[in-house]
Amino acid sequence: MSNLNKILVGIRDSELSRTQTNLLLNQLISVSDNIDIETFDIKTIKTKGDVHNEQRLDQIGGKGLFIKEIEEHIKRSKVDVGIHSMKDVPAEEDGNELEIICWFKRENPCEALLSNSGQNFFDLSPGSVIGTSSIRRRAQILNLRKDLKIKLLRGNVDTRIRKLKENNYDAIILSVAGLKRLGLTERITEELSDEQFLPAACQGTIGVQSKCNSNLKKVFELINHDETKMESITERQVLKNINANCNSPVSVYAKIVNNMISVQCDIFDHDGNKLFSNKISKEKENYIKIANTLSQEILNDLGQEKINKLNELDDFNYTP
Repeated sequence: MSNLNKILVGIRDSELSRTQTNLLLNQLISVSDNIDIETFDIKTIKTKGDVHNEQRLDQIGGKGLFIKEIEEHIKRSKVDVGIHSMKDVPAEEDGNELEIICWFKRENPCEALLSNSGQNFFDLSPGSVIGTSSIRRRAQILNLRKDLKIKLLRGNVDTRIRKLKENNYDAIILSVAGLKRLGLTERITEELSDEQFLPAACQGTIGVQSKCNSNLKKVFELINHDETKMESITERQVLKNINANCNSPVSVYAKIVNNMISVQCDIFDHDGNKLFSNKISKEKENYIKIANTLSQEILNDLGQEKINKLNELDDFNYTP
């Protein structure tokens, strides 16, 4: 039995969130002497993004739609920590009250194509309907193939796969990480290359959030993965510096190999034209510096006003 008081954990009410939480907590239990499953009390919290699961995210508030309610619970001490998919956490942090105290080892951040025909992305017939809710993925599809239809697809992973099976779509794009964690990799038709489908910032990363200076930091540090932390902070720093959010057609991907960190950013307009693409590398201890350098290049190239306009998209659905 645990020597600690109960740790109250706030998570989204979704199967993926529960699975990710179990992975993280089981890892923590395996490396700790005084923690077991009885230590944790998991509370599922309905978020605005889950409640309004048919509408476009950017039209119901955009930033932090899957985490705001969980953050409120932490601030009011209704839960001690929140466990988030870091892709959902805005890069512009909410005041000085909360912090990420643990970065769990990143899963494969690439994109996956699931198609009814079993055809790969470039083999799909012209006019095939692809489902996504991501403005970034929409722009990446249009960059490569303007002959495909794009139709909004919201809902959790199971819902999206069901809608695909019901032939509402010919293909859909999901993250490999989520499918892997849910044990659904057999559904993947093709893993899309990050050269053409550069992932979103923090895709595949899970984070633990608490109040600043929480005594739980020491507990969760046992499973903090330093390289994931560096990569994720690098990606978030770029988004923060250029004031981009999850509604923007912006991909940022940092990767550490040996002692070097590389960070790449691709930015598109809503017609799929690539506005910016560059990749730079430095020694990994310079991860903040590399993020700032790349951000400055983006701002010099595009200007803040142009980046801000990328948040606005009238019609998500696209027909060639």
